[in-house]
Amino acid sequence: MIGKILFVLVLIAIIVYTFKDSAGDIMAQLKDTSLLVITGICIASVLYELVEGWINYSFAKVYNPDFKYWQGVESAFYAAFYRVATLGSGAGVAAIYYFNEKGVPYSKGTGLYTIEYMLHKVSIALFSGIFFLLNWSFMQKHYHKYDMTLLAGFGITFVIAVVLLLFACSRKFHELILWIVKKINRKGKLDEQVTKLEEQCKILEEAAGTLLKRGSLIVTCILKNMLKLVCWYGIPFIILAGSYGLNLPQVLAITSLSMMLAAVIPAPAGIGSSEFVLTMLLAVIVGTAEAGSVSLLYRFATFVLPFLIGAVVVLLRKKVHKQNN
Repeated sequence: MIGKILFVLVLIAIIVYTFKDSAGDIMAQLKDTSLLVITGICIASVLYELVEGWINYSFAKVYNPDFKYWQGVESAFYAAFYRVATLGSGAGVAAIYYFNEKGVPYSKGTGLYTIEYMLHKVSIALFSGIFFLLNWSFMQKHYHKYDMTLLAGFGITFVIAVVLLLFACSRKFHELILWIVKKINRKGKLDEQVTKLEEQCKILEEAAGTLLKRGSLIVTCILKNMLKLVCWYGIPFIILAGSYGLNLPQVLAITSLSMMLAAVIPAPAGIGSSEFVLTMLLAVIVGTAEAGSVSLLYRFATFVLPFLIGAVVVLLRKKVHKQNN
């Protein structure tokens, strides 16, 4: 009982610490937003996680045919909680831990999650590129002064996607990395780290051999990623409700570009980089005040809500685990 109380207190502390800078602004914006819009963005937020769970299910059942769709969804919200609780670093570890509990060994789960993450990054690059080209005239009209920044964003995302692809499946790339690390480790001070890196490379090669050879699985995964990105990247369209002459493809182009540029534009302290860039780009069309409101609601839908649902999942899992023991 004491352990459960302590866990809840720690959970509350995490929530307070994580949202201390933006909680007030988000709550104020929610109060000023119609129930219909709030319902719409909540549905879009949850749909994203349902598709993410679908992807988890599709990959996990390769290793464990008994893995269920609802477990894939649970793993998505479980990871969403730890993504926020650990400031981004623990989502992968949480997912791998969950997969292991459901019959996918740590080694397989590590490779599985890495492949999933790589395909996620590739999908973001494809999504942004497709909608940028579909809305070429619109994007050039409003954002031509950001041309060099846009190229930098596309370039960095492309490089990340390529590196992840090579790291996930190229044995020669692994051999190159190990050769460089061993050159650095001439005095043997990094022997333990080199051994772990060799094990990780072997795990990824095995995962690539199992998963990447399944063409239909990879293609459908990318399509599912595109679908889930529509759910989140379309949230500003739900908020703006078709005002300012913006249509859905244009909003998808702006939002996806914002998420890419967040990696190359520094953000002020206390403001998430993605929300900062989204505000900057949307302000060109809807004004700074409206763009700021959209960004706060976007933060709620993509950051706060999945975390809160994930917190419920974590608490229920602890309760079930305690009852079983």
